[in-house]
Amino acid sequence: MKKSQNIFVSGHNGMVGSAIHRELKKQGFSNIITRDRKDLDLMDKNKVFQFFKDIQPEFVFNAAARVGGIYANNTFPADFIYQNLEIQNNIIHAAHENRVEKLLFLGSSCIYPKECPQPMNENHLMTGHLEPTNDAYAIAKIAGIIMCHSYYRQYNDNFLSIMPCNLYGPNDNFDLESSHVLSALIRKFHEAKSTQQSSVSLWGTGIARREFLHVDDLAHAAVFVMKHVQAKDIYSQNITHLNVGSGKDISIKELAGLISQIIGFTGQMVYDTDKPDGMLIKRLDVSRLKKMGWQYRISLSEGIEQTYNWFKQHKEKQ
Repeated sequence: MKKSQNIFVSGHNGMVGSAIHRELKKQGFSNIITRDRKDLDLMDKNKVFQFFKDIQPEFVFNAAARVGGIYANNTFPADFIYQNLEIQNNIIHAAHENRVEKLLFLGSSCIYPKECPQPMNENHLMTGHLEPTNDAYAIAKIAGIIMCHSYYRQYNDNFLSIMPCNLYGPNDNFDLESSHVLSALIRKFHEAKSTQQSSVSLWGTGIARREFLHVDDLAHAAVFVMKHVQAKDIYSQNITHLNVGSGKDISIKELAGLISQIIGFTGQMVYDTDKPDGMLIKRLDVSRLKKMGWQYRISLSEGIEQTYNWFKQHKEKQ
């Protein structure tokens, strides 16, 4: 991937896409192509195909997706599966039709079974039932993985996939009804401190464990894979994707304690056990990508502090 080649980053206004855009600029890539939703509806097949025909991107980071936490996934499953399938189908097939040199599809660790052995390695895909609270989103992402693999098998297209753990960072969604757990906790504790609340109500029991990765680390990994890893390198290992994460997990209770300490909230934490925990533990086996030469850099405490500072500067827009 040369510095002057055409690189299309879909979803560049989202948390992941904006981080990839920043990383590419940081590394000196000069021809990064983006489009706002009002200029290019990625769910419109004809518009996507015309865009690829006109622009002729050589590399594609497919970071556009509808995302959300347990509440959003469980409440709007039809929207999650339909919109994500439409977006990725249009981009992947348009990339094939226009002979894109390389495409990287980004998914999520929710692709793995609910009762998956820990840590979850790439071979665990489709070995059991999915977590029902986010199965619609997971099925869409699994379809994207298989689609990239299928285009390699049939056409030798250099299309591959990476699956990150839970992400957080600048441009995250802090809406309490649709956000993921870390950003929701930041907002809850910030508002509780600001309004001098004596307690904060948290979903579930607090015992569920999750792995977190700062989105800037994910962006660094995505560019690393695009530059150094080929589709054949993945598929020759009899796997369909690469895991990306820190390889470390933390309980929601421990996470809440860390965030409350960083924010300075000193009240009580009350757990609403009528709300779901989701999978009790999710941690990725990231040994394959580590052997290829990449590993995470930003510690969880450092990343949360950075994210909280970003939130305070942008909270009026949230």
